[in-house]
Amino acid sequence: MLKVSGEALAGEDGFGISPDVVKSIASEVAQAAMSGIEVAVVVGGGNFFRGAEKEGNGLDRASADYMGMLATVMNSLNLQAAIESKGVPTRVMSALEIKEVAEPYIRRRAIRHLEKGRVVIFGAGTGNPFFTTDTGAALRAAEINAQCVLKATKVDGVFDSDPKKNANAKLYKTLTYETVRRLGLGVMDQTAITLCEENDIPVVVFNIAHDGNIVNALRGCSVGTCVGSSDKCSDTCEE
Repeated sequence: MLKVSGEALAGEDGFGISPDVVKSIASEVAQAAMSGIEVAVVVGGGNFFRGAEKEGNGLDRASADYMGMLATVMNSLNLQAAIESKGVPTRVMSALEIKEVAEPYIRRRAIRHLEKGRVVIFGAGTGNPFFTTDTGAALRAAEINAQCVLKATKVDGVFDSDPKKNANAKLYKTLTYETVRRLGLGVMDQTAITLCEENDIPVVVFNIAHDGNIVNALRGCSVGTCVGSSDKCSDTCEE
């Protein structure tokens, strides 16, 4: 399960969709899929609209979150087109029913798509307000029996302090779920971390900007920071 933030899709512009970033992500996802890896993707919507930050100004939290879900569907459709341009069949499945542009999310159908070698992109988060796309990624990962949640970010992994403010910040290679909660590390929100812990799904946080990181992460290579049990965080990369 690959989780890509909306901000990452925006690139350096900070808003909208960067064609170069989307092409890069699509190329690596397609490369992994063509090598036989079953790839599912969850995309955020922060490059267009972040519900949690738009509450007020006449918008209640639920309405703002629904608008954010629609932003994730737009990103999903863009990424679908980019991946299919690489020759890999892709399906967008939405937690909100928008049958003209995306399939409704049905767990068994999603698993069947993956078994047939199709990339599946899950849009609209969980379909419920008050839940982040991180939680949506953790939930879908548990439902499809994913081996790992790969969180693509703009940093190299999880540090003990802000690397932008502290040049000596230490990068963690592995962490336990309990340590993440105790230290309040911003890996994912607490609901998502708890879901992953309960289902023994490791979370790998890595930098999306480094060429090859996505495909290496999907192959099980050691990149960024792995949160989970020691046996789940071992390097299983096959060159």
